[in-house]
Amino acid sequence: MARYSKKAQETVAEAVHKQKQGKLKSGSRGPKVKSRKQAIAIGLSEAREKGAKVPPPKKSGKKK
Repeated sequence: MARYSKKAQETVAEAVHKQKQGKLKSGSRGPKVKSRKQAIAIGLSEAREKGAKVPPPKKSGKKK
């Protein structure tokens, strides 16, 4: 069973491509994205907004 849909893969690939070109920004007027991991996260977030099959984001934070 696939975790990500083909549409999600294409969206992530597009975001990473933009990051390599230096055109991907975090937010509308934010700084340019330099990290590959951040580019993938942005691509997955955009795929979720489009309704593609993507698992929910991992919860972050320290355990007590």
